[in-house]
Amino acid sequence: MTLLRSLLFNLYFLSISALLGILYLPFLLLPPRHFWPAARLWVRLVLGGLRLICGLDSQVEGRENLPRGPGLVAAKHQSAWDTLIFTLLLPAPAMVLKRELLHVPFFGWYLRHLDMIAVDRRRGAAALQDMLRQARARLAEGRQIVIFPEGTRSTPGVPGRYQPGIAALYKNLGLPVTPVALNSGCYWGRRAFNKRPGTIRLRALPPIQPGLERPQFMERLKGNIERVSAELEQQAG
Repeated sequence: MTLLRSLLFNLYFLSISALLGILYLPFLLLPPRHFWPAARLWVRLVLGGLRLICGLDSQVEGRENLPRGPGLVAAKHQSAWDTLIFTLLLPAPAMVLKRELLHVPFFGWYLRHLDMIAVDRRRGAAALQDMLRQARARLAEGRQIVIFPEGTRSTPGVPGRYQPGIAALYKNLGLPVTPVALNSGCYWGRRAFNKRPGTIRLRALPPIQPGLERPQFMERLKGNIERVSAELEQQAG
């Protein structure tokens, strides 16, 4: 049954994404602010399909810890679900992502139109400087920066290696960082076709205030995210 539901969801996802991808083309001629409601509609339709077809719902805790104006969010990354949910949780999130995604037809066009922070990780230190430049520009617009510190999706129970990008943002921007823990990989895993029924849980933790030295900050960030993610994973069973 799980396999069949997952197949039906994938067909639904591809269909709704293709349809809206075409219908949304005129938005590329308008300022990005006009596209946010359309982007949220797509996300709601995707997550609604996930709930109705696969029986996979979600629960968000700690919304009061999320920034409403300029701010930094550092989230655990276990699933494609993680890249969707922040469009609904934040007013205008600017996500740090791989530059290659901008070349994906339709999807990449809309990411570029929304001024996401695209980074070419092959450029090393130059990529960090480019990320900081883009982040400052997005913050000046009153937006929230969302970064997945591990850089790629991890397996539940197996912490990934936290990359230097979040430390650079924390040090240079002087803003609090809100850690976010979740257990999405227990239901929709990395490169997994099946979507298990249940409830994905996401918890936004109290922000880490600026002023810590890099080793202290990274230890606190990783410790908080991994500890709470492990608790949420245990709840998933």
